[in-house]
Amino acid sequence: MDHKEGAYKVRDLSLADKGRKRIEWAESRMPVLMQLREQYSDSKPFEGYKIAGCLHVTKETAVLVETLQACGAEVAWSGCNPLSTQDDIAAALAESGVEMYAWHGQSTEDFYWSIDRTIDTPPHLTLDDGADLIFRVHSEYPEMTETIIGGSEETTTGVHRLRAMDDDGKLLYPVYAVNDAETKWDFDNVYGTGQSTIDGILRASSVMLAGKNFVIAGYGHCGRGVATRAKGMGANTIVTEVRPAMALKATLDGHRVMSMDEAAEVGDIFVTATGMKDVIRGRHFLSMKDGAIVANTGHYDVELNLEELAELSTDAREVRENNREYTLETGKKIFVLADGRLVNLAAAEGHPSEVMDMSFANQFRAHLDLIQRHESSETLEDHVYDIPQEMDDEIARIKLDTMGIDIDALTDEQEHYATDYSAGT
Repeated sequence: MDHKEGAYKVRDLSLADKGRKRIEWAESRMPVLMQLREQYSDSKPFEGYKIAGCLHVTKETAVLVETLQACGAEVAWSGCNPLSTQDDIAAALAESGVEMYAWHGQSTEDFYWSIDRTIDTPPHLTLDDGADLIFRVHSEYPEMTETIIGGSEETTTGVHRLRAMDDDGKLLYPVYAVNDAETKWDFDNVYGTGQSTIDGILRASSVMLAGKNFVIAGYGHCGRGVATRAKGMGANTIVTEVRPAMALKATLDGHRVMSMDEAAEVGDIFVTATGMKDVIRGRHFLSMKDGAIVANTGHYDVELNLEELAELSTDAREVRENNREYTLETGKKIFVLADGRLVNLAAAEGHPSEVMDMSFANQFRAHLDLIQRHESSETLEDHVYDIPQEMDDEIARIKLDTMGIDIDALTDEQEHYATDYSAGT
């Protein structure tokens, strides 16, 4: 590992040139974030503030990091998943002056060591994907919360954890639920996860999807995106769910719905997208066909119980990159992609730049809002907050402008009609 004490720790700094080219490509596909960079790079509203981030180190993340940096922020960063860091991107960011502590294939010890390095100097703001940084601060360094202005969270899983923490009165600084912005969850989670998950499966397995029984566990925004894309590739889609309303939606969208016990017997490819542990466990692996492919696209690797699979197996070997073959005692083989980590990031490059453009624009605006409130003494209480509707609309409007798309606007008379309860029929 290249390591300059106090500045960065990355796999190989010589990869920086390759990473820089990929970052420049992402910039060409992220016009909203680039417009925000241009808008605020002269005034530098983040000057004097340190932002600690724990988020996948990809070319799209690099555009966000360098936008924050261009607008005055001091940035320290770690990856939020041991297998999602792209080493060339980490090298390019380290070379450009970012405190970068990330490399592909980190151990659990490395992972938390890296988070700790980003907060050696206490930050003013935290930016999370999965809430590991926020929880690390709360559990190990609670004194830092007295000077942290606020934070943001990128994922459904992280927001759920933070709302539970808020409900228990344990959240010690305000956090924006970036995931819950419409320009995030209805695009990033659906279109981004759908396309990139299929991309990861194909890179790790190179199988044909057409004609396969493709099982998706969970029909939230991520699961719906995967199911839609798999169906578009000709797969026979099957959805498993625990929520009745979501199961009905999946049925009316044209997918077969059944329990995982039933699906395990007929599925060829399985993808979990639930945020829950033990979605596929020992008994399901035993029921699967010889040659079944199993992957996860939820934030954590707990959705597949690989410990139970290992106990049922006589052998395990990597047969191709990000594809591990387990041989059961019966002789049947099960193939697990990316060791149960996020298949779209561990085996592919994550979401397309175009969709991350809006997600990361929300991150930028959330942190700008936190700073502006702080400087005007409008301190938020210690809760989880939704992105304001006007901020969401602003990002969507900028995105449409960059695409050359015009939309209608209500007239004053129509605005009045919309709120005139006496108009009747």
